[in-house]
Amino acid sequence: MTHEMTARIAMVTLDCAEVAPAAQFWSALLGWRVAAQDADYAMLTGRDGSPALGLGRVEGHQPPSWPDEGGHKQFHLDLAVDDVDALTERALDLGARLADPQPGETWRVLVDPAGHPFCVTDAAGWG
Repeated sequence: MTHEMTARIAMVTLDCAEVAPAAQFWSALLGWRVAAQDADYAMLTGRDGSPALGLGRVEGHQPPSWPDEGGHKQFHLDLAVDDVDALTERALDLGARLADPQPGETWRVLVDPAGHPFCVTDAAGWG
């Protein structure tokens, strides 16, 4: 019997021009703790204390575009919530902005302060 080696995603790291504002935004929006931070990197831990989101400073960082004009957006986060309107307002209060255009009725596309697009969707739609 052969065993295939498998891996798990330990953390997703977002590139940004400035670490501190990105860490502050995501920590406040997700309710996750900033476990480590310096000028070049921050690590947020999830509710169970596991590493969950990294933020890394990249010199000359150019944020992805929305909609993706030119192939610069490589991925985005989908946040499943019970109240799309409430989390959208919270994100806007924390410094996000609504993306333009909005592509659908069942989710909202926002852009974080560092320029990363992310979606807020109804948790009921995720099974």
